[in-house]
Amino acid sequence: MTTTDTDRAVVLAAELCRKFEGLYLRPYLCPAGIPTIGYGATYYEDGTPVTLKDPAISKERAEQLLMWMIRTRYLPAVRDLCPTVTSPERLAALVDFTFNLGTGNLKASTLRRKINAGQWDDVPAELRKWVRGGGRVLPGLVKRREAEIALL
Repeated sequence: MTTTDTDRAVVLAAELCRKFEGLYLRPYLCPAGIPTIGYGATYYEDGTPVTLKDPAISKERAEQLLMWMIRTRYLPAVRDLCPTVTSPERLAALVDFTFNLGTGNLKASTLRRKINAGQWDDVPAELRKWVRGGGRVLPGLVKRREAEIALL
């Protein structure tokens, strides 16, 4: 994958994250009860966790955090766990999935096994399994998975 392809994957993944995470300039508790800020950041570049007492950030700072998370955490994790992915669009979809659900879920998933086996026809159905929160189907997660599938 070229630098241009990587940059395209980062841009596409960031677009999905912005759309589905939303922008919060003040710290808040996410549905999982974790202090969060910006576009879903739970900690800063130095490893300090976000707290509800942290000051508000600017939109520019939220963008910096988003790009840092994608480039240093999620993109490398997806590349490591799914080395067969070569298209920037597929990479972006999986980066967004991992941003939303965590590296551990990707690592343990049938989704990952299907991807690494080259069974791309099965990937949409696997993505559609990840739409629940608190035991119920969440419309926002359904939309997010469909947006990821559209990139495949």
